Amino acid sequence: MKVAVVILNWNGVQLLEQFLPSVVKNSPDATVFVADNASTDNSISYVNTFFPTVKIIKNDLNLGFAGGYNEALKSVDADLFALVNSDIEVTENWLKPIITTFENEPKTAIIQPKILDYKRKEYFEYAGAAGGFIDKYGYPYCRGRIFETLEKDNGQYDDTSEIFWASGACFFIRSSVYKELKGFDADFFAHQEEVDLCWRTINKGYTIMYNSASVVYHVGGATLQQGNPKKTFLNFRNSLLMLTKNLPQKEIYSILFQRMILDGIAAIQFLLKGKTNHFLAVLKAHASFYSLFTIHYNKREVFQVEKYYTVKSIVYLYFIKNVMIFKDILTFK
Repeated sequence: MKVAVVILNWNGVQLLEQFLPSVVKNSPDATVFVADNASTDNSISYVNTFFPTVKIIKNDLNLGFAGGYNEALKSVDADLFALVNSDIEVTENWLKPIITTFENEPKTAIIQPKILDYKRKEYFEYAGAAGGFIDKYGYPYCRGRIFETLEKDNGQYDDTSEIFWASGACFFIRSSVYKELKGFDADFFAHQEEVDLCWRTINKGYTIMYNSASVVYHVGGATLQQGNPKKTFLNFRNSLLMLTKNLPQKEIYSILFQRMILDGIAAIQFLLKGKTNHFLAVLKAHASFYSLFTIHYNKREVFQVEKYYTVKSIVYLYFIKNVMIFKDILTFK
């Protein structure tokens, strides 16, 4: 299988200096690309000088995560795309178990490796951990991470198993499936576009897997910090857009209504905590969602899977029932 490791970059020369060496060293059987989102720093000259074997793709504008990859991957010829954040350290032989799974399981379209925290390497990392799921209302969580609670890696997820979504921090996808789905939804710009893509992949009848034999370490928040109101805006808006596109037809309006009530409660919580910028970000997210609703409703596929969630409300389990470990939520299925 022909593998392309594609790192999306925007003014990230310091991250490239720190993490590109591990990708080049540990990916001898792949072609490594840096897809540059119109950086104004010396990212491109750094790569050309120190890693002449790495291929450069130049986007004319900063198109965000979704649009940036969509544009860059038009220039990449490979069977598998490995989409890797610029703040990821990869380990020796990280590609082999992924390639083997793809070769042995033709219905598997997307695979995520084990993602651990670069700063605390014995813990899972927020963005993906050991594979993602969503609840009935579209709230994402992971094996190894529920909201802000991160589990220590004690081997409890050392397996290969089916998941609902794979993290965009390190994301393997068959190029044929990527093209079939027309890539990420560029309207998302950034955040939750990978969950949307995975949901659309499942609606097409493919499966998504997690493989713990491949391990990477992720810094997280290197591009947009967790406490940034823009991140709040994108997460709340994009989650509603994702639900609009992918929910089963018979439930779309009732679930959207309930989700918007939950968002309102979250906005009030922000306000009570003095986080006015985040409160306003939720309001702006809803206003943007209203303006985009018809466009995204018209993007719906002919078929949507009926059972897309494992638990009804991860918010209820976490904040009311105090369930913070993934294995404990399984009793509430």
